[in-house]
Amino acid sequence: MTELSLSQEPRTAPPGTRMAPRSRGGVVWSDEAGSAIVEFTMLGVLLLVPLVYVVLAAGQLQAASYAAVAAADHGAQVFAMAPGESAGAARANDAVQRAVANMDLGTDGAEMTYRCHDGCMSRDGSVTVTVRVPVPLPLLPPGVQTSVGSVSAESTRVFGTL
Repeated sequence: MTELSLSQEPRTAPPGTRMAPRSRGGVVWSDEAGSAIVEFTMLGVLLLVPLVYVVLAAGQLQAASYAAVAAADHGAQVFAMAPGESAGAARANDAVQRAVANMDLGTDGAEMTYRCHDGCMSRDGSVTVTVRVPVPLPLLPPGVQTSVGSVSAESTRVFGTL
């Protein structure tokens, strides 16, 4: 058995290390107490803010894809039911702008093109409407025109049918 010494010799730390001062009750306190909470909070905020922004940008992308599909579908439908080519183009453009505005993407950058197959407005002909919708980055101030990219969709309808 070894004998335990209860001497009151001062504690010394090995060279190159630092000892934490002792308080009453045997609890070790150092000058870094509570820093884990601060570090966790700062790291959480620094990681959470970009993650939320990426989720918002993905939501904008999804909204733009819904708007492009709906705009192309409605544009082709109203074009096919129009009495003439110029009226069909005007109605299709109006339908596209309304469908894009319905998803709160603004109507500034939405582009519509159409192609007639087998004769425009003929009985056996068809029309294909293509819509391109730019995807803006969320939460940017007005005047800053930065986008994630664009989404396009097309739809074909036979003239005179629903």
